[in-house]
Amino acid sequence: MPTRLKRPAFWRHVVLGLGLIAFQGYLGYSVVTGQFGIESQDVLEAEIDELGAKSGALQAEIDSFRHRIELFQTTRMDPDLVSERARALLSMAQADDIVVMVNPANGKPLSSSDTASTTDQLSGIIEDGID
Repeated sequence: MPTRLKRPAFWRHVVLGLGLIAFQGYLGYSVVTGQFGIESQDVLEAEIDELGAKSGALQAEIDSFRHRIELFQTTRMDPDLVSERARALLSMAQADDIVVMVNPANGKPLSSSDTASTTDQLSGIIEDGID
């Protein structure tokens, strides 16, 4: 009984080749435009820079608060500075304090030999609504 070898169909090789080329095209497209592709790297790097800047700003704020907390330790507090700061915040003065009135617009002290004119200047500034 004679045996005859059957040749594989030509179309099977063509379909397999086209399928592999299509898969390589998909992979190439993903490399360029995918979530972690070449185009996305610029976006990710910009986001990393932005988050780094925010992190630096937050770290500076944290350091500022830590410094302020350290100033409240009883071993470091100066009673004169504490009373001076409390009086400044409460807008109170003692009888022996020297009060210098400052123009809030330019930061220069209001000075005059006549205390009434200085009071008039300050009243005018307050009435104008300049903070």
